[in-house]
Amino acid sequence: MSDDLTVDTEPGPGTGTGTGTDTRPTKIMYVAEATAHGGRNGFVTSQDGHIQLKVAMPPQLGGDGDGTNPEQLFAAGYSSCFHNALILVGNRMGYDLTGSTVAAKVGIGPNKTRGYGLAVALSVSLPVLDPDIAAKLVDAAHEVCPYSNATRGNIDVTILLG
Repeated sequence: MSDDLTVDTEPGPGTGTGTGTDTRPTKIMYVAEATAHGGRNGFVTSQDGHIQLKVAMPPQLGGDGDGTNPEQLFAAGYSSCFHNALILVGNRMGYDLTGSTVAAKVGIGPNKTRGYGLAVALSVSLPVLDPDIAAKLVDAAHEVCPYSNATRGNIDVTILLG
């Protein structure tokens, strides 16, 4: 574990999600490390060597699109993490999630403070489940998923169940 990543278990200003529930970890079990070289027009690598990707601005933001971009990486991370949370709560409740998928769309655009903001839409497919049960599982997964906990109250996240 990285020595510079710590867990503060004492509540303080700005902790939690704004919902009254503190979703910070009580113990760090795994640390991922990645390094960007050249910002949005460079490359990213992971400490373990599994990620070595060229990054480029998408054409919609003025780039050539000749590489992945942070929004695609965030969409990949959020969709896989949310799907795992869905599988976890489904298994705990005894439901079959055969054929389930989660797709993420991540949008970026200017915000009101002269910066940029993100918005996320998650499309969840639970084809073998009753829609009411599927909705309960999605709600439970949204409480368990660390990406959902990190983004709650910070960016708009829409979950579409189909």
